[in-house]
Amino acid sequence: MKLKDFLVSEGTEKNLADLILFLSEQAPAVRKGFLVAGKKAAAGEKTRNVYGEEQMPLDKYADAVFIDGLKKSRLARYVATEEQEQVVEIANPKAGFGVVIDPLDGSSLIDVNLCVGTIIGIYPGHVLEKGSTMVAAMYMLYGPLTSLTFTTGKGVHEFAMDDTGEFVLRQRDLRIPEGKVFAPGALRKDYLPAHARWIAQLEQEGYKLRFSGCFVADVHQILHKGGVFTYPGTRGKEKGKLRLLYEANPMGTIIHHAGGAISNGRTDILGIVPKAIDDVTPIYVGGKKEIALIEKFMREA
Repeated sequence: MKLKDFLVSEGTEKNLADLILFLSEQAPAVRKGFLVAGKKAAAGEKTRNVYGEEQMPLDKYADAVFIDGLKKSRLARYVATEEQEQVVEIANPKAGFGVVIDPLDGSSLIDVNLCVGTIIGIYPGHVLEKGSTMVAAMYMLYGPLTSLTFTTGKGVHEFAMDDTGEFVLRQRDLRIPEGKVFAPGALRKDYLPAHARWIAQLEQEGYKLRFSGCFVADVHQILHKGGVFTYPGTRGKEKGKLRLLYEANPMGTIIHHAGGAISNGRTDILGIVPKAIDDVTPIYVGGKKEIALIEKFMREA
């Protein structure tokens, strides 16, 4: 079943269905940009984004694909992306949605040809709201397959792009299984005590380390194989590194609706009201058992 037909069959509200379908249709454009951007990267054309991180040319290209497309379509009112300093407000919108986008997560892996992705969250209004108010969340992976995983609160569903550029249903109603995979970011020497104790417990229980450096790809693996992803607060960076709006909330929403959980180590991230679009947070996302364990260790610390 094609994505358009699936959205209709699920009774998705028309404006939301149109927005999800439109966002999915940008995947081929992003994918086609890899070749041109790769040539520019090889020539040394790099800049830095608003967080001071090095931008690959494809970061800026992908950002423009989504922002320019949403401006022309007018399917949302607000757009916030990891590459922009402020929320973009679209003139004369057809609907009042707020969209948050990490246009190209894991872009530092492009030059070694590893999997990268796009993360998107959709709010009913402005983007500075709790993640629990999202009406939809989705991500696209550009790997051996170009895949799309999304939720509108009625299960988590995965699609794969066919030869015609259409997303076709691959698996519906995904549920995170019990598993022993963990993807731990940050340097071990910088771990805080409760986190170090938690990692030691996972290792003692035989969890296998799988960490690519692409957040969305690593969480996708956890969704399918079970376990947990973490990028914790560390010594000197206790507030964490990953973005609340563009990374934590959309991916947390998907994992939540697949039967998992997301936490900053102390509380459910989806219940946090953002103060600014560049807020960062420690992240623990995956199985409920692993999340409950880190929250236990944090309380005891």
